[in-house]
Amino acid sequence: MTGRHLLKRSFTLAGHRTSVALETEFWTALEGLAATRGITLSALVQQVDAARTEPDLPLASALRVHALVASRQERSGE
Repeated sequence: MTGRHLLKRSFTLAGHRTSVALETEFWTALEGLAATRGITLSALVQQVDAARTEPDLPLASALRVHALVASRQERSGE
């Protein structure tokens, strides 16, 4: 198995710059989700950040879960 490389991207959330490191596959999934919704990747990241109910949950984890849930919903036709 090959190692996964993390790709870091920076965003402004609630007036503060932050960086998130995710695997390329997650960024690709999130970009596709944003495009499907007609919003930018930055807007999607802001939405996921604002919707976090657990403040201790890292944004990277919230984004991975969001991508996974959206992928499952897409496959099930929801």
